[in-house]
This record gives sequence, C-alpha cells and structure tokens, in this order.
Amino acid sequence: MKVFATNTWIPAFAGMTTRQHRAISAMGNRGFTLIEIIVLIVMAGILLPAIIVPFATGIKGSGKPEMVTTAMYLAHQRMEEFMKFDYANAVLNPIALTSYVNSDITTYQWQWEIVYVDSSFNTPSPDVGYKRILVRVKDPENDTYEIYSVVTNFP
Repeated sequence: MKVFATNTWIPAFAGMTTRQHRAISAMGNRGFTLIEIIVLIVMAGILLPAIIVPFATGIKGSGKPEMVTTAMYLAHQRMEEFMKFDYANAVLNPIALTSYVNSDITTYQWQWEIVYVDSSFNTPSPDVGYKRILVRVKDPENDTYEIYSVVTNFP
C-alpha cells in the first residue's frame, strides 16, 4: 500500500511541457494585446465617419416635413380668406400674380392670383362664371407650394 504525503504542495503545471503551459496560460488570459487595441481604434476611425455622416445628414433634413406642413397650412389659410366671399365680391376681382409678400410667419412668403377661366379652366377667358384662385407659398429654402380653387357664379 502506498502512502501519499498530504502536506506536500504540488504545482498545477508540474510535469507539463512548455508548449502545454503556454496553451493553458493563453486560454486563461482574457485581456487584449496592444496590437488588437490599435487595430480596433483604426477600424473605428474608418467606420464611424461612414456611419455618422448619413445619420447627420438625415437629422439635418428632418426639418423639411415641418416646413412643408407650415407652407401648406399658410396656403390653405390664405385660400380660406378668399373662399369666404361670394363670386361677385370685390375681393375676388381678377388680379394678376402678386409679388411675394411676407405671410403671418415671417420666414415664409406668399403670392396669389385670381383670373377668369372657362369651363375647361383655360385662361385668359371672358367672365363666363368661373374664377380660378391660385395661392403660392415659398418656404425658407425657397421651395414653392401651390393650391388652386375655383369659385363659380352658379347656384
């Protein structure tokens, strides 16, 4: 019967070759080497601008829907001011396209035109009972939005 000494310390790597020792050490080491970190920084420096530039462009353009909505609101507001009058009212007398003037929101401008049209909406036309109203609004980026309406002299 063999007796083993119980108080003797036996190193964990005792009897292993150098190659086996390195393999176990590498598996237990969870850190990154300096070269791996440098490669990561270089890759991030190349990839991040490629991701951020389109994102920033999208954010910059995200105000356009608000400008379109505001411009259309102003066009409809002006059109409603015209449409509350009857065909014969002096406010709806034909007028050539006006120059742009500031609207209720100072960064937007509007212009309008009232002309006689025939039943096919052709202009110019003598007064046959139709007037076409055009309202055009220009936003701060100089894009224009138009709405049209027709007022008739028929019951």
